[in-house]
Amino acid sequence: MSAAVYVQTNDANGNEVIVFSRGDDGALAPVGRYSTGGRGTGVPHLASAGSVVLHDGGRWLLVVNAGSDELSLFAVERGGLRLAGRVCSGGSGPASVAACGALVYVLNNGTPNISGFTLAGGTLTALAGSARPLSGADADPAQICFGPGGGALIATERGTDTISSYVIDRRGYARGPATIKSSGQTPYGFGVTKDGSLIVSEAFGGAMGAAAASSYAVSGTGQLTMMSGSVGDTRSEVCWVALTNDDRFAYVTNFGDGTISCYEIAAGGRLTLHDPVAGSARRGQKGLRDEAISGDGRYLYAIDPDARKLFGWAVGRAGHLTPAGQFGGVPGTVAGLAAS
Repeated sequence: MSAAVYVQTNDANGNEVIVFSRGDDGALAPVGRYSTGGRGTGVPHLASAGSVVLHDGGRWLLVVNAGSDELSLFAVERGGLRLAGRVCSGGSGPASVAACGALVYVLNNGTPNISGFTLAGGTLTALAGSARPLSGADADPAQICFGPGGGALIATERGTDTISSYVIDRRGYARGPATIKSSGQTPYGFGVTKDGSLIVSEAFGGAMGAAAASSYAVSGTGQLTMMSGSVGDTRSEVCWVALTNDDRFAYVTNFGDGTISCYEIAAGGRLTLHDPVAGSARRGQKGLRDEAISGDGRYLYAIDPDARKLFGWAVGRAGHLTPAGQFGGVPGTVAGLAAS
């Protein structure tokens, strides 16, 4: 399936992935539901980023099952999805997953820790002894991702207002964490550019009008150096980040008022606010959450569990967004979003 959008139901009785095909005009149409073999939490949404992730050019789909402490692997095939495997997440409350080459790491919120796996021959295998703690028991982590080249792992910690990084050795094991203070409060979702700039959303505890983003340079060993301190977007409760394919713009969803803000990324990763309201779903109403840009870079999609809809926008060359439609067929517990 070359052009599709994937979300998870997060159902406590039986988690599923809902697949939507994407038309050339950006319109989505539901084409199937596939059991993960695990369970979600059953609560409205997952408070994390990266719970549904495409890997290896869209060949594989990874999905966390936060209710049964498992990770599911799907093969993405022409006719739909095929469940290829399911493993224990290496902790409790898996919230986010990251993959690079044959290496996969899960971020567990309940424990909290990170835990590694290998993906070879369509099989997920736990990397024995790979679990590593975050900075503390009160970390409340939100997202995990590899740095450029796969030599480092990065995780945001809302509970401690910090960002932790790990160095990955030749066997795939993580060393760390090395932890720095976030520029702003409640670091949440993030994106990493190809040249090693980390763009992080800052929810500031949900304070009205205090949403912001900051940026850091990421070295090959995971060392983080601040480039832009907190740059406000004038909105509230920003949580998720999606980068354009050319790394020129970062879109952040503001849960607090249903809007999307756009930041411009300059050389070295420095941020400027490009448009405080580049797009909106139900402007003024809470609900807009996970987001992703399609593989060809043409469309941005986000979920609004409260409206039980997905919203889409065409991505313009200068960073502007044009509505491409709104699409139903998802439950109020819908979480995570990946787009090919």
